[in-house]
Amino acid sequence: MAVSDWGSDSEEMCPHRLVLEHVTSRWGVLVQIQLLERPHRFSELRRAIGRVSEKMLTQTLQTLERDGLVHRDAKPVIPPRVDYSLTELGRESAEQVRALAMWTHKRMDDVESARRAYDEARASQARAS
Repeated sequence: MAVSDWGSDSEEMCPHRLVLEHVTSRWGVLVQIQLLERPHRFSELRRAIGRVSEKMLTQTLQTLERDGLVHRDAKPVIPPRVDYSLTELGRESAEQVRALAMWTHKRMDDVESARRAYDEARASQARAS
């Protein structure tokens, strides 16, 4: 299916495009990969991911929960305990995202070489004009 077949930007017209944005967002990717290991409490998930604000992690978890990818388990204890885990759908998504992340890690040298070649070509063009 071509991307152009996906319709407009509105959620009503193109819900899979919105889910794709959620799944592949900066924090969505990291949350899913981290939860593949095991369930996490909010604070340990935040520490494991690093450099994510509390607000952004909360929004990301809520979005992934709404999409059916993350399960939020609030235990009625004092102090409150909330665990986050992947649903079956979330595990499937996370496996795909992890494969893409592993590919980027594996091919980073090639990407850096391509960037250098591009930058050198652009610099040569700028000097020539």
